[in-house]
Amino acid sequence: MIPPGGIMRGMSYTYAPSSSTGKKALLLITSLAVVLSLIIFFAGNFSFGEKVVSADGNPIQAVVYKSPTCGCCGNYVAYLKRREFEVDVVDTQDMASIKAQQKIPAELTSCHTTIIGQYVVEGHIPVEAISKLLLEKPDIAGIALAGMPSGSPGMPGVKEPFEIHAITKTGEDGGIFMEL
Repeated sequence: MIPPGGIMRGMSYTYAPSSSTGKKALLLITSLAVVLSLIIFFAGNFSFGEKVVSADGNPIQAVVYKSPTCGCCGNYVAYLKRREFEVDVVDTQDMASIKAQQKIPAELTSCHTTIIGQYVVEGHIPVEAISKLLLEKPDIAGIALAGMPSGSPGMPGVKEPFEIHAITKTGEDGGIFMEL
């Protein structure tokens, strides 16, 4: 007698999986690959980091200037809101004039510009750097994370090391403010 799913060869028994077992295994492997890909893709967007509030315990006010069509800027706004910032969004087609008004050096620009209190926060800055800025209150115009680095808040991908630069009040690169 040959067992179901098996093949009898002489005195030994060999198991040959049915096609439904193979399909289930393939489905499981594919599902695991998709889940792992999503975790890597959203690593910078759904981390649960520190929440930032002002000294009096109220949410920090932030105004984010962004292009109405930029998806990663919307992700950054959501990142700030998850950390209890109170965010106003200003959609504009003229980001160049916002960056010029805030004296952001060309080499430090990113896709969106945020104003928090007296400071400009350019790009996909993690809350750890914003916290340091608001706690230490340095005599600068603000901070910037140039470009759109992989894994930064609002950006997909694996986190890279970040060099966050200071922006001087005269609109120059003030050097590294913080590395994360």
